[in-house]
Amino acid sequence: MKINGNEIRIGNVIMHQDRLWVAVKTDHVKPGKGGAYAQVELKAIIGGTKLNERFRSAETVERVQLEQKDFQFLYAEGDSLVFMDQESYEQINLAKDFVGERVAFLQDGMTVTVEMYEETPLGVKLPSQVTLEITETEPVVKGQTAANSFKPAILENGVKVMVPPFVSQGEKIVVDTEEVTYLKRAE
Repeated sequence: MKINGNEIRIGNVIMHQDRLWVAVKTDHVKPGKGGAYAQVELKAIIGGTKLNERFRSAETVERVQLEQKDFQFLYAEGDSLVFMDQESYEQINLAKDFVGERVAFLQDGMTVTVEMYEETPLGVKLPSQVTLEITETEPVVKGQTAANSFKPAILENGVKVMVPPFVSQGEKIVVDTEEVTYLKRAE
């Protein structure tokens, strides 16, 4: 889908210089002389390099729609992760590096969303929250009830998170996978 250069918004994926880019920052400039343009900061989807580009309103760019498919996480095998397409039941292998540091939050049977372009996986979105058990934390110190006091805890997947003093070892808590923060006790 072609769009004008001044219609590029943050989060849009565009095809530019035969590569896929995501718009990170846009700024519309109207100089005293000459025509208006959009100053767009782009980040390459593959490789992560950044590029600042000017797009005049008369220029057109190809806006790309990424296909989002639900996959089920099956298991880890060495340095790769095996996922199954929930519609066709086909399996794909993705490198652990592809998922990044959030790989620790993957659980057997978890449904994730894989963003694809022409059958090529570009990104993996995990659920925003997961429930995990605390395997290690400090005991509650009597009288330590001040608001905003937190203590370190280690979760069953090895991730460290700060929790309120009333949470103890063996309890299940809900964790935000993006910010890696404690949200609440699990029901």
